Amino acid sequence: MDVPEPISKLMDGFMRLPGIGPKTAQRLAFFVLGMEEEDVTELAKALVRAKRDLKRCQVCSNISDQPVCSVCRDKNRDRSVICVVQDPRDMIAMERTREFHGLYHVLHGAISPMEGIGPDELSIPDLLKRLEDETVKELILATNPNIEGEATAMYLQRLVKPFGLKVTRIAHGLPVGGDLEYADEVTLTKALEGRREL
Repeated sequence: MDVPEPISKLMDGFMRLPGIGPKTAQRLAFFVLGMEEEDVTELAKALVRAKRDLKRCQVCSNISDQPVCSVCRDKNRDRSVICVVQDPRDMIAMERTREFHGLYHVLHGAISPMEGIGPDELSIPDLLKRLEDETVKELILATNPNIEGEATAMYLQRLVKPFGLKVTRIAHGLPVGGDLEYADEVTLTKALEGRREL
């Protein structure tokens, strides 16, 4: 059976989203068809507003609806520490811990030669500009614990060496509640390297 073109186009639109295959796209399309027109209109407006109104923070490159994001505007944050993350979602995850009280810098990716992403495609120049401020004393590299994240962290470590900052890397290892028998060798190695005295 042929699917009417409007449903087909809606399904195609959903399949552009990560993790959405044909069956999920079809389920979402038919769910939208069953929604009240007012709710569909609000959803469409929210999508357009998010795309149109959100920009990168002029300071940290996080996504914001203001020229400077709420974290960078917060006078209570520790301005001597900057935590470098790959993605705005990583920043949200760090904030959920309620343990970090410094500032952030969002790279919007990681160095990946296989995908054609080099340092010039990331917000590294903006980070270097921020480090010229002598207020910054420590840079925490919180890139992902994969090949691209490690390469990015090593690149940044070498790049910022002339600034004379303390450069640290977030610890890697076993998740809370994890079992040793299921951990891979790299994770176990990182857990051993990051051990601390009790």
